[in-house]
Amino acid sequence: MALTSSLGSMPVPRAELKLVRLLSRCEVLAADRRSAGEWRLEKYVAALEEMLLELKKHSSKPAPEVLNEYSRKVDFLKGMLETEKLSSSSEKALANQFLAPGRIPTTTKERVPATQTVHLQTKARYAGEMRSELLGTDFSCITGLEETSLRKRAGFLPDEKQSAADLDAVLQHHHSIQEKLAEEMLHLARNLKNNTLVAQNVIKQDNQTLSHSLKLADQNFEKLKDESDRLEQHAKKSVNWLLWLMLIVVCFIFISMILFIRIFPKLR
Repeated sequence: MALTSSLGSMPVPRAELKLVRLLSRCEVLAADRRSAGEWRLEKYVAALEEMLLELKKHSSKPAPEVLNEYSRKVDFLKGMLETEKLSSSSEKALANQFLAPGRIPTTTKERVPATQTVHLQTKARYAGEMRSELLGTDFSCITGLEETSLRKRAGFLPDEKQSAADLDAVLQHHHSIQEKLAEEMLHLARNLKNNTLVAQNVIKQDNQTLSHSLKLADQNFEKLKDESDRLEQHAKKSVNWLLWLMLIVVCFIFISMILFIRIFPKLR
């Protein structure tokens, strides 16, 4: 059963049914951990965009809120594919924050929309990749320390001062990498906070503008109603005066004709 069946009792067109089936298939593919050579999801998403455009032009297209939900899910899948093409895991995590999953399940078998599940899975995966990169850096530094220790034991570093200098260099390098990662994560957090604040301000301004426009529309409607009443009353008064004037003119003409006939009788 498609998404539109849960929003209304109208029959589902064939074009919408095909789109819902392909959308459900794409959500299943996106939920699975795909390999690097997987190409079907990109082709399916491209087909979804074309089917959505055709559905919007269809004579029996669904309600606007249903079309918006379809567009939201297709945009989410497209954005997810673009996010996966980024090189840095931190960039992926930041881009994933701006993706907007669907709000309504595609099928009745789903309790939670599949796009929300995919969004949470990708968010956890990118966080794991960032953690793995950090742990991998730590492990490489530890490996360098062990190699330095082994070389010292084997006699490859005869000078103890040189060994201490190498150890200090490794520790300093490790500390600089940690500081760099911390600064990068702090920078990403600040950017995310700034973007969120900007979005909130824009939404707040739009709400204020909309409220002001609604107030002006109500005021204009009241003024238009008052003017319409006044015009209607004025039109009624004008019609009444014109009617009386016509009656007076007709009576005057009638009396004048009678007097004319009485004063000037018909000549024989």
